[in-house]
Amino acid sequence: MSTTSTPEDAMTPHLTPLEHRTEPLLRRLVGSILREQRERQRRTLRDVAEDARVSVAYLSEVERGRKEPSSEVLAAVCRALGLRLVDLVGTAHAQLALAEGRLVVDLTAPDRHELATVTTLTAHADAPAPAGEVGTAVLLAA
Repeated sequence: MSTTSTPEDAMTPHLTPLEHRTEPLLRRLVGSILREQRERQRRTLRDVAEDARVSVAYLSEVERGRKEPSSEVLAAVCRALGLRLVDLVGTAHAQLALAEGRLVVDLTAPDRHELATVTTLTAHADAPAPAGEVGTAVLLAA
């Protein structure tokens, strides 16, 4: 039995089991990070919403991943939380990487023993790496 390949076969990507996974919605990921930051600061929705100049209801929807905030709202909420946008995006990146069995090390952390993206995301760190995959480290520096 011979196998022949067509030009279309060469253009078709061969998906691994890892690529078949459903990626989380970015709005849910961002919302959970914002909520985690707010709760870590022991602040109320009302307090952060007032500082960000958005309604409490809207901020609640953002945190629950039901609304996708504009870049302006996202920047305002980050400012209200004392969070840089690069930190929010970096944490989201780290969570996505950890879901794939990768380790992200933040080289910009002020204390080498306090690797922000690794220690912040311990809830996902115990997830097993995908079968047959070797974990990789992604180093971030700014």
